[in-house]
Amino acid sequence: MAFQKLGVCYYPEHWDEALWREDARRMRGLGISIVRIGEFAWSRLEPADGRYDFDWLARAIDVLHGAGLEVVLGTPTATPPKWLADKMPDMLPIDAQGRPRKFGSRRHYCFSHEGYARECDRIVSALAETFGAHPGVVAWQTDNEYGCHDTVESYSPAALRAFRDWCAAKYGTIGALNAAWGNVFWSMELASFDEIELPNLTVTEANPAHRLDFQRFSSDQVVAFNRRQADIIRRFSPGRTILHNFMGSFTAFDHYRLGAELDAAAWDSYPLGFLERGRHDDAFKLRYMRVGDPDYQAFHHDLYRNCGRGRWWVMEQQPGPVNWAPWNPAAAKGAVRMWTYEAFAAGAEVVSYFRWRQAPFAQEQMHAGLLRPDSQPAPGFGEVEQVAREIERLRLSGGADRADVALVFDYESAWAWGIEPQGQDFSYDELVYAFYCAVRRAGLSVDVVPPMAEAVANRRLVLAPGLFAASEDFVAALKTADIVLLGPRTGSKTFDFQIPAQLPPGPLRALVDLKVTRVESLRPGASIRAHGLPGAFERWREWVEPGPNAGVEAVAADGEPALLRQGGRYYLAGWPDEALLDALTSRICGEAELPNLALGPDLRIRDCGPLRYLFNYASKPRDISQLIEGAELRLGGSELEACGVAIYERPT
Repeated sequence: MAFQKLGVCYYPEHWDEALWREDARRMRGLGISIVRIGEFAWSRLEPADGRYDFDWLARAIDVLHGAGLEVVLGTPTATPPKWLADKMPDMLPIDAQGRPRKFGSRRHYCFSHEGYARECDRIVSALAETFGAHPGVVAWQTDNEYGCHDTVESYSPAALRAFRDWCAAKYGTIGALNAAWGNVFWSMELASFDEIELPNLTVTEANPAHRLDFQRFSSDQVVAFNRRQADIIRRFSPGRTILHNFMGSFTAFDHYRLGAELDAAAWDSYPLGFLERGRHDDAFKLRYMRVGDPDYQAFHHDLYRNCGRGRWWVMEQQPGPVNWAPWNPAAAKGAVRMWTYEAFAAGAEVVSYFRWRQAPFAQEQMHAGLLRPDSQPAPGFGEVEQVAREIERLRLSGGADRADVALVFDYESAWAWGIEPQGQDFSYDELVYAFYCAVRRAGLSVDVVPPMAEAVANRRLVLAPGLFAASEDFVAALKTADIVLLGPRTGSKTFDFQIPAQLPPGPLRALVDLKVTRVESLRPGASIRAHGLPGAFERWREWVEPGPNAGVEAVAADGEPALLRQGGRYYLAGWPDEALLDALTSRICGEAELPNLALGPDLRIRDCGPLRYLFNYASKPRDISQLIEGAELRLGGSELEACGVAIYERPT
């Protein structure tokens, strides 16, 4: 059984070597057991073309290993050095406005540049051959935060050549491409694959099918780039865990497909930074300014757990103020501890903090670490120490059971509705997240899953809002679930980004017999009340024509169907506000024989194996005696303090 561990991100190249041994001793004393190093160090590993200097890295790994620490070694390909950018200047990505993304920060490479990919093969091979069998190296991280700073899509000559080849492989003939893209419209028909251009700098919007295929291609390039590194590492360092650190609210490539090339997924969790960057109103941000959105971290834990097929880490956990949000508040007392336990509750194997010591120089000098720049403990240090002592006593193990509830999240749907939102505030991410939050407020654990048959088959409850297209095998698998809730916009396109011939919801009509005949987007402040359920539609609504097999469960204020049902399958014909979504969640949970604990805005639950975790995101204590009645607490008490955590054997 693998017990959960704490880690930290460390940059030995930033510090005098005389500090390394003391740093390692303090890490071990704090309760740290995993250390990530090396992911930004290419200029120190290869200071000139072909001249390697791995000696310092070998000494650092030996020091850490000698202190009883395990090492995650990062490949340095997110930060190609200046000599390499000068050697092949066309490796730089080109943005949608045709401008090069220049050297001077990070992620300055194009995923389609074969010359750069070969340079990455070379440095990764050299590192893996040198350190792959080192007993201290237990895992590898490929690159760092693929796509950060809007770098998935590149409009370079290399990307154009690769995209033409990708299209030829997908369609076979230019006629098939013309038909799929609908190029007869506006005389966009092409005579050969060599005539394909990239979908930028057009007079008005580019063809949506063209844009969607370019997004698919760009995602495939990231997956292929990562695969090359993973293959090399497996060859020279067998048996080690290979990970990549994903980000929050980032959908520019398909994380499920990339995760299939990894042994485990990881992500970088910054609750306060993500809250400040999010679309919540100011009142919400003020309320949760020091603890973060109660559902945001959990959503990504549940998503990336499935990207890693059950194995996942937090590679970077926020320990204090960051430097990259519009405002950068400090965390509430206890928040770092609560965030750590929330990851463990969702089955994380490792929670690793960013970073060990705050850097006094360069772009991230205002980003807090566990230590201040003068090596004295920062506020998060004590909370990590507390967690380390607690988990040593609790002996918590990783992994999470298959949840009764599955929420479908699809990267292609995020791309499609980003291309064609039809309303300025229509966001697929926000729509899916609203459904997630409603189920969390009900006190249920959730698996966030891809639109694949095996992910939804035989679930108690499946939620699939906004899924732009559906395959036949996915539809068949949905029929095996007890209760299914679809809509809005679900099944409204084909995979070629066209309206289905028989109208939406396309093949999903096999679940709920209806046609969507008209849609509208609602400007901010507009809403359409629902009769039969509290609340209203906002942002989006649909006119629905029921077939003979579907019944109308609720209507809108204008008499049009709002909620339709066929057996245990529901279709919601609009974007629900919170009141409508909570009422609908309560109803369908009852039908699925799932409990609705109605936790409210601040209290959250996560089940992990035999244990139930409770978290208090409020600024005041909460009495949880009714929730834990008859249970033997392993952590916490009947009054849950602000940022408090309770753990107990869950009821059967």
